[in-house]
This record gives sequence, structure tokens and C-alpha cells, in this order.
Amino acid sequence: MMILLSDSRVTDVPVREGGEPLVLLREFAAEHGSALRCGASVLVREGLATRLLTADASLADGLALRVVEGYRAAEVQERIIEWYLRHLAREYPEAGEAELRELSSRFVSPIEVAPHVAGAAVDVTVTDLVSGQDLDMGTAVDATPEDSGGRCYFDADDISDEARRHRTILANALTRAGFVNYPTEWWHWSYGDRYWAQRTGRSHALYGSVVRRGES
Repeated sequence: MMILLSDSRVTDVPVREGGEPLVLLREFAAEHGSALRCGASVLVREGLATRLLTADASLADGLALRVVEGYRAAEVQERIIEWYLRHLAREYPEAGEAELRELSSRFVSPIEVAPHVAGAAVDVTVTDLVSGQDLDMGTAVDATPEDSGGRCYFDADDISDEARRHRTILANALTRAGFVNYPTEWWHWSYGDRYWAQRTGRSHALYGSVVRRGES
């Protein structure tokens, strides 16, 4: 049975925050000679960055991870939640508020447990270093369940054999490095957050929400 981020089994997991810093992932990768790709402003926890480089190094020659997003400010998370709730209200006009909140957690986490807000998650794919193109994963990163017909789910049946192989390449690299996938989003992988703790049987999460200087 799929466990969503809104589930009490996730939200009730305690956090023992150790204060590990956020690092600029592109700089961190360059310092360590990694082929990993990401934008100049992508931030993640340092321990997460180390594990990403381990995952990237395990890929076959000519392939590299490409991180689309890491840390996300709480106010940005809130805007995504509100946008998606409006979207769902149009899609499911008979649904009540509680049902809409649960449905929304398939695509965007409740603010209080959000892995991105903790710097503990990445949206990531695999890119071909020769062509410069991302591998076909069956949907775009950040495709909603409604817009993709459910193909955004990692185990979706309605994707090509090639896309399935590419998702397996991504999963093998990240799982071996200690990450867990959020099963409604093939691209979302986390380490150290409440969802990771629940899925791996840990007693607590390592990373809680981060508020950076200048953020409200």
C-alpha cells in the first residue's frame, strides 16, 4: 500500500536536527571532480550532496545525474500547494477539503514535512553527456498525476520499455547511495527526511525545515 507524505506514519516521525549546512551543489560537485549537472543556485544538505556524487559516479560512462531542484523555501512550497489545490478542485469538484489535501500530497508535500524545505530531497533525472539530452523517462519532471495520466508514478505501466529501463538506471544509482523514492514522482528522491525515515525504519529524521537568512 502506497504511503503518502500526508500520512500520519510520516508526519509523526520525530526530527533530530543536527544543523548540517546547505551547500551549493554545482560548486560541491566541481570541487570533487563530479560530472553531475545542476543549476548554479541548487542547494542541498552536505550529506545529501555527498550521496548524490556517489550515485552519479556509479552510472555508466557517458551518463550523469541532472538535478533540477533541491532546497525550496517554505513560501515557494506554500505557493505550489495552493496552486495545486486549485487545480485539484477543478478536477474533482465533488471532493471535500480533506480529500483534496490528501490528493495534493501525491504531487506536493504538506509544508510541515516537506523534504525540499528541509534540503533533503532532489528532483533528478539522468542526462546523456554526449547528446546533452535527458534520457526518456516517460514524462517530464514535475508532471502532475492528472496531466500525465498517472505515468509520473515510478511504477506506472503505461510507459515505454525504454523509459522503464531509464527509470531503473536512475533508481539503481540512487537506491544504492541510500536515497528513497516518492512513488508518485519518479524524479523525487530524498535522504534524511521524515519520509526517508519512515520508509527505512529509522526512529527519527536527520533533517528538518530550513529557514535561510532573509527568508520569512
